[in-house]
Amino acid sequence: MEAYTPALYATFWALVPPLVAIVLALITKEVYSSLFIGIVVGALFYSGFAFEGTVLHVFNDGFVGVLTDPSNMGILIFLVLLGSMVSLMNRAGGSAAFGRWAGKHIKTRVGAQLATIMLGILIFIDDYFNCLTVGSVMRPVTDRHQVSRVKLAYLIDATAAPVCIIAPISSWAAAVSGFVEGEDGFSIFISAIPYNFYALLTIVMMVALVVMKVDFGPMAKYEKNAAAGDLFSDGKTVEEHEEHTTVNPRGSVADLLVPIIALISCCVAGMLYTGGFFSGESFVNAFSNSDASVGLALGSIFALMITIGFYLIKRVMTFSDCMGCFPEGFKAMVPAILILTFAWTLKSMTDSLGAAEFVAAMMKQCAGGLMNFLPAIIFLVGCGLAFATGTSWGTFGILIPIVVNVFSGTNHTMMIISISACMAGAVCGDHCSPISDTTIMASAGAQCNHVNHVTTQLPYALTAAVISFVTYVIAGFTKSAPISLAAGVILMLGTLFLLKKRQN
Repeated sequence: MEAYTPALYATFWALVPPLVAIVLALITKEVYSSLFIGIVVGALFYSGFAFEGTVLHVFNDGFVGVLTDPSNMGILIFLVLLGSMVSLMNRAGGSAAFGRWAGKHIKTRVGAQLATIMLGILIFIDDYFNCLTVGSVMRPVTDRHQVSRVKLAYLIDATAAPVCIIAPISSWAAAVSGFVEGEDGFSIFISAIPYNFYALLTIVMMVALVVMKVDFGPMAKYEKNAAAGDLFSDGKTVEEHEEHTTVNPRGSVADLLVPIIALISCCVAGMLYTGGFFSGESFVNAFSNSDASVGLALGSIFALMITIGFYLIKRVMTFSDCMGCFPEGFKAMVPAILILTFAWTLKSMTDSLGAAEFVAAMMKQCAGGLMNFLPAIIFLVGCGLAFATGTSWGTFGILIPIVVNVFSGTNHTMMIISISACMAGAVCGDHCSPISDTTIMASAGAQCNHVNHVTTQLPYALTAAVISFVTYVIAGFTKSAPISLAAGVILMLGTLFLLKKRQN
C-alpha cells in the first residue's frame, strides 16, 4: 500500500500551522488555545480539509503519538519527579534556608542576577535540567532582591541552550555529534565552539545587561514594577501566585544542597549508563551515545529516593509528609506538561506536512552562490526553522547533514563555520519561540506566565540575533573566529551602551 502524501507536502504551507499558533499566542496572551488552533490548522492541511481525517490526525498521529513516544514520556517523568523534589526541598525548609543564607552573602540585585547566571553556566549538562534546577534554587534569592520573575526566566533561558551548545560534555554535544555523518562529530563540535556566536554573544549580553543595569522593551516595565515590589506586574504577591505550604523552620542549607548534588550526580550517572559507560564505553563516547530523556528520568528517581532517605534520617520530615509532596510536585508541573504536549503535537503536524524537506530544498538552492554569505544565510534559516517548529535538535538534524554534504572534502573551515551557524541559528530560534520546550521549561522554572516570558525575552534575543548575523557575515569573509567574535562583542557592548544612554 502506497504511503499517503498530502497535497501541501514540502511547501511553504508546512510552516503555517506553527506561525498561526505563535501569532495567536502573542496576540491573545493565551497559549493553550493558540497551540490547539495551530494543531487543527496543520491537521486540516494534512487531510485536505476532510473532517474525519483531521480528527484522526490530531488525536491518533498527534496527541496519542507524542505521548506514547518513549523519549517524550521520559521528559514528562523527569518533570514530575523534579517537581516532587522541588516540593520536598521547599517543605523541608531547604529553599527558605538557602534564601536566608544568600540574603547575608548576596547584597544587591546585580549580585542576585550574576549568581543566577553563574549557576546556569555551571549546570551545563542538559537544558531541561538547567531550567528547573536553577529556577528552584534561585527563586527565593531573586524574589528577595526584587528581580521580576520574567527577568529570572530570561536569565534561566539564556543560560540553558546557549550554554549547553558550547559545553563539550552535554546532551547537546552528543546530539550534534550524531548528526555529522562521515566525519569525527565530536572533534567538529569542539572546533565549532569559537564560531558559535549567538551562544557566546548571549552570555556576553546577559552579563553586560546586569552589570550595566540596562533593560529595554517590555522587560523594562516589569523590572520597574519589581523594584516597587510587584514581581509579576499584576498586583499580586508571591504568596497569591504560589500555593502556601508548611515549611520546616529548622531547615538548613544542607537540606537544599544534598538533594541538588544528588540530582546532578545521579542524572550524570543516568546519562552515562544509557550511553554504555558502565559496559566499557569511554566517558566521551558514553555521553555521545546517551539518551538524555531516559538518563534524566533514571537519575531523578534515584535522586528522589536519596532525598527522602536523607530527610528521614535527619528527621526533617515524616514519611507521609514526603509522600504528600508527590501530588504537589505534579500539580506544579501541570502547566509545563500541557504546553509541552501541545508543542510536541504541533511539531508532529509540521513533520507530517514535510517542513524539513521544504527547508532542505531551500538550503540546497542557496548553497551554489553567495558562498561567503552562506554562514549568515544558514544562521537565518536555522533561526526561522527552529522558531516555527520549536525544536533546535530537529533543526540540527535537517541542516547539519546538508552543510556536511556541501563542504565535506572541499572547504573544512567553511564547513566548521557553517555547522556553527546551524547550531547558533537553531538555538536562537529555539530561544525566541513560544512553542520551544526550553522556553516552556524556563517559564516553569521561574514560575511565571509563559507568554509574558516570551514577550519580554524576544527583544533581547532578537538583539543578540541581529548582531550574530552581522558577525557571521564577517566570519564568512575573514574565516577567523577571534576577529569575528571580537567584532561581535564590540557591536554588542556598543548597542547596550547606546540603549543605556537612551534609557537615561
